[in-house]
This record gives sequence, C-alpha cells and structure tokens, in this order.
Amino acid sequence: MATLTIVLWILLNLSYILTDDFEEIQYIHGIENNISVLPDGSCKCQKELTKWDKLFVMLEDSQMRQNMLLQSIDEVLKVELQSIRSEMLQFVANFAGTCTNAMDSATLRITTQVDKKLAYKLEEVSKTKVENESEQKNTLQQLLLVSQDLSNRLRKLEMPWQKAMDMKDQRPSPDIKKTVAVKLETTLNSLATELQESKAEPIAFQKWSAKHILPSDYDMALIFPMRSKKIFASVHPGDMTLSSFTACIWVKVTDVLEKTIVFSYGTKRNPYQVQLYFNQSSALLSVHSDTSKIIAENVVSLGHWAHFCGTWTAEDGNVTLWVNGKLAAASSGMAVGHNIPNGGILQLGQEKNGCCTGGGFDENLAFSGKLTGFNVWDRVISEYEIQDLASREDSFSVRGNIVGWGVTEILPHGGAEFSYY
Repeated sequence: MATLTIVLWILLNLSYILTDDFEEIQYIHGIENNISVLPDGSCKCQKELTKWDKLFVMLEDSQMRQNMLLQSIDEVLKVELQSIRSEMLQFVANFAGTCTNAMDSATLRITTQVDKKLAYKLEEVSKTKVENESEQKNTLQQLLLVSQDLSNRLRKLEMPWQKAMDMKDQRPSPDIKKTVAVKLETTLNSLATELQESKAEPIAFQKWSAKHILPSDYDMALIFPMRSKKIFASVHPGDMTLSSFTACIWVKVTDVLEKTIVFSYGTKRNPYQVQLYFNQSSALLSVHSDTSKIIAENVVSLGHWAHFCGTWTAEDGNVTLWVNGKLAAASSGMAVGHNIPNGGILQLGQEKNGCCTGGGFDENLAFSGKLTGFNVWDRVISEYEIQDLASREDSFSVRGNIVGWGVTEILPHGGAEFSYY
C-alpha cells in the first residue's frame, strides 16, 4: 500500500511538470527565449527557435525525467519486495512449525486412544476366555463325578446279585430266596431312579449350554444390556429397493413388553416398511403398515436362543413367519404390488420413527438381550434353506446378499456392543 502511494505521488508531480512545459517554453538550455532592447533603441535579436526545435527540447527533457522516474520507482519496488519476501519467509517458517506441532500432537493422541481401546478389548477377550474355560472345567468335573458315582452304584448292585447267585447254587430255603428277591428288586428300583437322575444331569447341561453358547457356531453376538431409548444398532446395506425379501435372525430376549422391536426398516414417510417384533410370547412380522401383519403365537421364550425367518413377495402378497425352522404363521394378499423403497433406515433393537437417527425413540419399544446371524436376501429362500439356517450346523457360513452377518456394516449405539466368543 505504501509503494502504491509513492508511485501515485510521483505520477501526479510529473503531470504538473509536463503541463507547464506544454503551455509555454520559456527557457531553452538556460537561455531566455525573448527579444532584448538595447539602450540606444536598437534591438538585439536572438535567433528564434522553431517549433521543431522546441519539440525536440521538450522530448529530451521528458525522456530524462522519465528515466529518473523509472529509476526511483525501481528502487522503491526493490525495497518493498525485499521487505515482503522477508515477511513471507518468516510467516511460512512460523506456520510450518505450528502445523508440525499440531500434527504430532493429534497423531500422539489418536495412537494413545487406539492403544487404550485395543488393551481394553484384549482384556475383555481374556476375561471371557477364562470364564468359558472355568465353566467348561466345572461341567467336566461334574460329569466325571456322576460317572464315578454311577460306577460305584453298579458295583454295589453287582455284589448282592453275586451273593444271590451263590446262595442259589447252595439251594437255600424259600424264605431266603424270597428275601433275596425283595432286596434285588429294591436295589434294581434304586438303580433305575439313579440312572434317570444321571440322565437328567446331561440334559440340564445341554439346556445350560443352549442358553450360554451362541447357536450354529457363531463367534459374535450383538448385546443389548438393558431397555433404553438410546441403545440400538444401525445397519448400513447397499440397496434396500425390494419387491420380495427374506430376513432371518437368531434372538435371545431378556424381557418382552407389548411391542419389543427386533429389527425395523422405515423411511420418513413410512416408518413401518418392514418390522419384526415381539408381543409377550408372540412374534409378529409387518410389511408396509403396522396393521398389515401376521402373528405367530407362543413362540417366544425368555432366555433361550430361537431362530426367526420372515418372507414376503409383492407379486401375490404371500408372507410367512418361521420359528426354529418350522412354519409358524402364513398369509397372502399382504401389500400386493408394493415395492419397499431405498433410502430408509434399518435398525436393530429400535423402531425408525420419522425423526433423525437416534432421536425420539421410545424406551418401551427397545430390545434387551442378544442378537446374532442377521441376514437379509432380496428373494424368498426355500423351506430347506430356512431349515438349514435353523439347524445350528454351519449356518453361520450362509449370508444374505442384502445384509450379511459379519460382512455388512453394523454400528452399535448407546450401550449396545459386540461380544466375541
């Protein structure tokens, strides 16, 4: 700005000088351009310059002044440019140092957080592993004790039988035979009761395993520790434009109210595009509307793993609900010709209610328990495929082409988290 002011000042002075030169040339090389009158009245005439001479003199003066002006401007610009260059170098040096420090600080902070997270996860995995090993060890010890006890009881049963056989060879009296027969019958009844009890213990162990071990060799489950409007999981598939679908999921629910959402898909205009939810002991699948649904009664058991599959097609409106590989409910004419649109929100454990993600949820609709094996196809899969998925044998390797468990991104929110076994 200072440089521009100096240049303008020099140009203004030059304009005034040139204006005076163009108005009248009074001096030519230091000699006054007029006619002198001598004392005797005669005239001392100087040679009058022609217009061309005056013009050349004016051009020479202008050229000289222009050179002086250019030289002054050049010196001013050099000084200002050097000042600006030094200031820019200083700014760049300061800015580079600040950026480097900020990047180092951010990198260190991120690395620290990642290390803490990894350490926490490793600690959780080790704790879970120790707990599982301890439970398995206790179970094996119980089975070993039962086996040893059964062996001892069989040995005790064999001794009276051997004595009875020896007494038979000695031909005892009828009273002795009767006494031995009564004792043998009593021993056999006691042994039968004990055998039934020993059989009941492995059955109880199987029930305990079914409650605590994931179905079908899955190694990951999504846990909802309590019912809360802030706890849910959002699923992010590629495209949800569907004219038919099959949705399957393993569920172990802790508690059920009048409407407990397992999963839901909805848009801003219609939050009830697809929903699977529980009502006390019943499971319900709705398509396109909350009133357009089928109900499977007495299929929900608290604290036990169960496999649910729902299918629907727009062509004829056929809809089915399968529980543990068996057809539990079926209907037709539901949402015929309707296409499920893309661009909605697919969630686990909560209902899409037309608001922003995670906002305005109802605690009474929240899910509490565990979920695993959530898969969605863009077609109606066969009855045999559904039975295989519910068979608990290698079904974890079968994944849907719209949502694939372990492949499609699922983000837990609030207190929901993944647990690995």
